[in-house]
Amino acid sequence: MNKSVFFLAGICAIFLVSCTSTRITSSWKEPDKTVTLNNLNKVLVVAMLKDETSRRKAEDQMKKYLNGKGVVSYNYLDRSISEQDEQQILNKIRADNFDGAIIMRLIDVDKDVDYVPGTISSYPVYYRTFGGFYRRSWVYYSTPNRYYSTKTYTVEVTVFSIKDDRIIWTGLTESTEPGGVDKMTREVAKVVYDRMVEEGFITK
Repeated sequence: MNKSVFFLAGICAIFLVSCTSTRITSSWKEPDKTVTLNNLNKVLVVAMLKDETSRRKAEDQMKKYLNGKGVVSYNYLDRSISEQDEQQILNKIRADNFDGAIIMRLIDVDKDVDYVPGTISSYPVYYRTFGGFYRRSWVYYSTPNRYYSTKTYTVEVTVFSIKDDRIIWTGLTESTEPGGVDKMTREVAKVVYDRMVEEGFITK
């Protein structure tokens, strides 16, 4: 194999590693609604993930796309706010002059198990001698049956208008074997932002 083939193989390997495992499966926006990031005052960023470290990382990932207007919930919503009191939360963010809120939440994890049967191969070993390797016997050897599992994570991202207290954009994403929560939330934030720009929902 020449050097050029090795080079191409290396490029392909880098490309495959860098490919995103996340895609948008569906999205909806309020008709004719456009949000200009530079005109916003503040946007609350919330990630509903059980692990605290993952939640903070996810909120940080979404905040990056808000031109300095994002406020992460882990720095804003303290113990004085009851998560069960909807009106208290709404009153607080309205009083603090928030324009909107973005919520990311994990809604499903689907695990698929694939079965790959083993193989049995045989070959005549009487050649290359040693007495015809036990009188021209055949040697059998096999690879075992294997099961492979694949996990697909479904994440929902929803944007709310605080002034009107209603949903103005929502989308579902699927991430297959994303390689960790940090990588998954980073990909989700990126594909959601790209879809919002593509749809004309947000502009700078």
